[in-house]
This record gives sequence, C-alpha cells and structure tokens, in this order.
Amino acid sequence: MPHQTAPAKAPSLPMPAEVEIASFLDELGVSPESNLIGVLQQVQDRFGFLPASALRRMGRRMRIPLSRIYGVVSFYAQFYTTPRGKHTIRCCRGTACHVRGSKHIIQTVSSRLGLADGQTDDDMKFSFETVACLGACALSPVAIIDGKYYGKMTPRRLEQILNRLVAQEAAAEEKT
Repeated sequence: MPHQTAPAKAPSLPMPAEVEIASFLDELGVSPESNLIGVLQQVQDRFGFLPASALRRMGRRMRIPLSRIYGVVSFYAQFYTTPRGKHTIRCCRGTACHVRGSKHIIQTVSSRLGLADGQTDDDMKFSFETVACLGACALSPVAIIDGKYYGKMTPRRLEQILNRLVAQEAAAEEKT
C-alpha cells in the first residue's frame, strides 16, 4: 500500500461523466475475459486516476467484486483513486537514499511547492509523494519527476528543476 503521511487536498477538477467512462470502457471492449490490471492502467492513463464510477462499471462488466478491484488498486502504488497533478514528483525514502540525504530532497519539494507527502496542489499542477524504494539505490538519492529518474539528487539541483516547472506552468497560464 502506498505510503501517505497527509491526506490529499480536495481535487478542483470535474469528475469524468458517466457517459464518458462507459464510452471508454466500450472502446476498450471490457468484458469478463479482460485483464484487470491492464484495464486499470488504461483507465488511469485516460482519466489521470481511477474514478470510483469507473471501478464500479469495470466490476460489473468483468464480473469481479468491487472489493477485489479495490484490493488490487490499493496493493499497487501505481494506481490512484484521486485526481493527480499535471506534474508528479516522487522521492525515495529507502535506506540508501536516506543515508545519502533524501530527507533534504523531500524537504526541498515540500518547501518549494508547499505540499506534504501524498498531496496535490489546489490548481492540479503538482502532486508529491514519497515511496519506500525506487529501485535505483546506486543513484541515491533519487527522485522521479514526470516519469524521469534523477539520480545523485541535491536540494539545489531539485530546486532548479522545480523552478523550471513552476515557470513553465506560469507561462502556460499567461497564454490562456
């Protein structure tokens, strides 16, 4: 189960419509023969998270009890049942990273973005989480930002990356 120290902030995005969810499941051809994890991944890729109504519909179509679906979703850290920010920052808190200063990396994210572990900002730009291990101990401390691994991370380097992302988001907002 994913580590969370603070509850996620309430999402400010509208939930996908039932019609949109049903249409997408139709497009995927979801049936009792479908692979649960594969369908979960595709639904999350489409909506950015796993809406409860999508999980209920999947359960009915696949003839899988909702409790079993939630069991799978809660077991794998890759799945989210709440909306996520456009940018996801994951910091490792495993032993090798801890020994090499991951605490300072985690503090940098928290102070720069104003987010605690497990939170998403109100404008849905950034989500922050820590994980038990990212499996790249030789590169410790490690952070993953938008799916890209950054090894030998320092607070200064992370601050530069976050500043660039914040500036990109500000520029994108100015254009709209």
